[in-house]
Amino acid sequence: MPFLEFEDIDKSFGKNNVISKFNLKVEKGEFIVLLGPSGCGKSTLLRMIAGLEKIDRGKITLENTLINDLIPSKRKIAMVFQSYALYPHMNVFQNISFGLKAEKISKDEIKEKVDEAAKILKIENLLNRKPKELSGGQRQRVAIGRAITRNPKLFLFDEPLSNLDAALRSEMRVEISKLHKKLKSNIVYVTHDQVEAMTLADKIVIMNNGNIEQFGNPDDIYNNPKNIFVAEFIGNPKMNILKIKTNDIINKNTFRLFGKLVKFENLALKQELYVGIRPEDILFENNDNEISVKVTIDLIENLGSEKIIYSHINDTEIRIKSSKNIKDKNITIYLPKNKLYLFDRNKNKIRK
Repeated sequence: MPFLEFEDIDKSFGKNNVISKFNLKVEKGEFIVLLGPSGCGKSTLLRMIAGLEKIDRGKITLENTLINDLIPSKRKIAMVFQSYALYPHMNVFQNISFGLKAEKISKDEIKEKVDEAAKILKIENLLNRKPKELSGGQRQRVAIGRAITRNPKLFLFDEPLSNLDAALRSEMRVEISKLHKKLKSNIVYVTHDQVEAMTLADKIVIMNNGNIEQFGNPDDIYNNPKNIFVAEFIGNPKMNILKIKTNDIINKNTFRLFGKLVKFENLALKQELYVGIRPEDILFENNDNEISVKVTIDLIENLGSEKIIYSHINDTEIRIKSSKNIKDKNITIYLPKNKLYLFDRNKNKIRK
């Protein structure tokens, strides 16, 4: 049996349908990331798991127990919020132990649980400090510590790193990943940051308008996107998508791209299609079986070890990711045929 299962979940706010026929099975021990743009329904789904939002239709089961109508405190779930939600007048020890006191656990057991959580999170020396004396990363550790002490079946994280700067986000990603491996617990994690999703997740749920666009491990989603939405959403900068019009389709296996004939076997081309290529797959040297394109460079973003090059041919923008130093305004680039993704007129993938 799945550890966590969603069956035909629907959720609307007035006439606005946020989640529609959502179905998903999560196995025990998995770190699941809900990824998608703002407004896609991921935080609403998390709040329904926690019992903070009512489910209109469908079922959520946790270890084969229906939790739809259980109050939040009976679900054995701990949630870590974006805002930390710490009590400013309490020190770290008191913040972490607050929920345990409400459960009327003995003082000795509370101390043991808090000390254990503090050790895991490396905040033993902060237990007497107030939240105002902590950095953003330390506050988030305290919020996670409060969740750990409840010994939940399931951890929920709602964009917990969005308030941190880039360096702290990177550090906390590592800490959360280590925590998951140490506790061997299930985590459902919401973010709109693809870097967080790719580095943390065992499996990623790509959401759009309340629906699942793709569910799979990070490598599979990156290398085999099911449609253009997923292809563009995963990857930085996003995948280049080039439209091939009907009059550039020569026959069922051949089309014209920038004036060059491109042939694949076992296709059934009839109408317009889309060709995708990731910026990092574009080359500056001609090897074998590649399509050459002359482009004009508009802008180069220097990121140190690599550069993002924005170029165009006619009215088509092409983004390139490379470590090479480019000084010319007009250059020739090469698109490897084996790196091209093909999508049909409905924007679904037909070939990698």
